[in-house]
Amino acid sequence: MKKILPTIIKTGSVLAGLLIIWVVINLFNYSYVISPEDQPHQDEFNLKYSVFSLNIPEKVDFAGEEMPIQYFDVMESLDRELLVNTYWQSQTLMFFKRANKYFPIIEPILEKNNIPADFKYLALAESGLMNVVSPAGASGFWQFMKATGLEYGLEINNEVDERYNLILATEAACKLLNDAYKKYESWSLVAASYNMGMGGLDKQLKQQKVNDYYDLHLNSETARYVYRIVAIKLIMDNPKLFSFHFREKDLYQMPITEEIVVDSTITDWADFALEHNTNYKILRELNPWIRGLSLTNKNKKQYSVTIPKKGYRDLRKND
Repeated sequence: MKKILPTIIKTGSVLAGLLIIWVVINLFNYSYVISPEDQPHQDEFNLKYSVFSLNIPEKVDFAGEEMPIQYFDVMESLDRELLVNTYWQSQTLMFFKRANKYFPIIEPILEKNNIPADFKYLALAESGLMNVVSPAGASGFWQFMKATGLEYGLEINNEVDERYNLILATEAACKLLNDAYKKYESWSLVAASYNMGMGGLDKQLKQQKVNDYYDLHLNSETARYVYRIVAIKLIMDNPKLFSFHFREKDLYQMPITEEIVVDSTITDWADFALEHNTNYKILRELNPWIRGLSLTNKNKKQYSVTIPKKGYRDLRKND
């Protein structure tokens, strides 16, 4: 009996354990059951709503450089970004709307500086064409860190931050991109270096003994970076193929404006705005590089201040 009892207890423990496992499995292993009154709604949903996988183009390029989508890893990476940006419809639709407003400013600056037009999508991937600030402090459409902005000639202080001046920041970005191209002679590597810095990219190229973006093992953000830019480009160049439908009037427009050159102290930007038939809110909307209520300007630097022409806050007058 002394030998049998432990065996019974041991066997009982095993059976109890198996019973618990069986209960857990069956607790979560059930069919998706809906009530009969909900079935017509479910049928209509299934009839009208569909989610499709996406076709991958046979040939894809970034800035004139062919993307090797015949490689399984490259194809899967592009497919991921196409899916994310196609089915995050609200964000991508906002890309179309803002691009209509800001690409006409960015495109001629890229062309003048011999930067491939595809880099306008880099700005879009960086910021969504919004004057956002990253957790690290990168700012503006082109997401310049303060030190880099200063290095490339942008004024950054408590009163003026030219990282938010789209024209000047785009010019500075072109200088940086051209410097990177002289170093790498590959626009894909240039884009990667824009994301992680030339120092970081140099280290990875040296350690991994390769010279092609598509052969590099990188941090998650940079590894997805060029694919995200290309996915945005493909969608925005072919909106209907990805089921984005909009009318011209749905897209954002730059209001009709004029430029005023300021070369002296502005004691109160709000007063300045009122004197020019607008308000401080609209002044900051059109000149996000203005960072305070006044401008000291001891050196008599010339600033180009954008103001709306009288009455052109009203979109109906822009038609």
